[in-house]
Amino acid sequence: MAEEIAWVGVDWGTSNLRAWGIGESGAVVASAESDQGMSKLSRDQFPEALGAALAQMPLPQGPLDVVICGMAGARQGWLEAPYLEAPTELGALGQGAVRPDMPDERFRVSILPGVCQRQGGENVMRGEETQLLGLASLHTEYTGLVCMPGTHSKWARLEGTRIEHFSTAMTGEMFALLKTQSVLRHSLNGPLDGPEQDEGFVAGARDGLDDPAALLGQLFTVRAASLLSDKAPDWCAGYLSGLLIGTEIAANRNEIGTDPVPLIGSDKLCALYMRVLHMAGASGRLVDSTEVVLAGLKAARASIA
Repeated sequence: MAEEIAWVGVDWGTSNLRAWGIGESGAVVASAESDQGMSKLSRDQFPEALGAALAQMPLPQGPLDVVICGMAGARQGWLEAPYLEAPTELGALGQGAVRPDMPDERFRVSILPGVCQRQGGENVMRGEETQLLGLASLHTEYTGLVCMPGTHSKWARLEGTRIEHFSTAMTGEMFALLKTQSVLRHSLNGPLDGPEQDEGFVAGARDGLDDPAALLGQLFTVRAASLLSDKAPDWCAGYLSGLLIGTEIAANRNEIGTDPVPLIGSDKLCALYMRVLHMAGASGRLVDSTEVVLAGLKAARASIA
C-alpha cells in the first residue's frame, strides 16, 4: 500500500514552481510542477496557483502543512517573509516563516524567509538559503564555500548550518543581455553549440582567470575575434561564457579551500563551473539541487513554530 502524504514542500521560483508530497518516513510520495512562477502572478493569484499544483497530487483528507521556499515570500510575491540577516543560523529558518491566508482552510501554509546581508556588501537571497540548509543537513561536517551557479550565481560561506556571508554574481543574466542586446550579438548570430564552442570556452575562461580586472575590455574580444579572425558564433559564445565564469571564479579564488566546492544548480552549468575550477587549481563536486532543497524544506519544517 502506497504511503500517504503527510505534508507538502514547495519551491516557488520566478518562472515556475515545484511541489512534493512527503510521507511520514520522509520519502517523496508524489510531485507536481507548474509554470505559475512568481513573475506571472498577482498577489491574489497565488492561492489558486498553489491549489492547482496541490490538486495534481493524491492528498489525504484533513489538515495538511504546506512549507514554501523561494519567491512566494518576496516583496512582490504572495506575502513578504522578512529576511534573516547574515551571519545567521539556518537551523532556525522556520522560525521566520509567515502564514498567508488560504481560502481552502485545510492547507496550513508557511512561507520561509530569505537571507540578507548588510555588512560586507549588501546582498539578498531567496530560495538558496533553503538549499544551503539542506546541504548542511546532509553533510553536517562541511565548512567552506558553496557555489550556486545560475542567472544570479551565489557564493556562500557555510560553517555547519550557519551562513557567515555570501555574494552574488549576475553571470547568467549578463551572458543573456550581452548575447541579445549588445554589439556582441552580431558575433553570436548563428548556431552556438558547434565544434568550436569548447575551444572558445577554454580561451575565455583562461582570460577571465588570469586577468579578471580586464573584463570590460576582454568582452570586446568576442566582436574583434569574429571580425579579424573569422571566429564563428559557436567559438564566440563559448568565449563569452568562459570569460564570465572565469572572472566570477577568480573573484572568489581567495576563499576557495582545498576541499571540492559544492556546486548546486543544473548539471550542465555546474559542469562548466567544475571545469573552470579545475583550471584555477581547485575542484568542485556536483550536488543534486532537488535533494538539497527537499532536505532544506524538511529541516526548516522542524523549526516552524
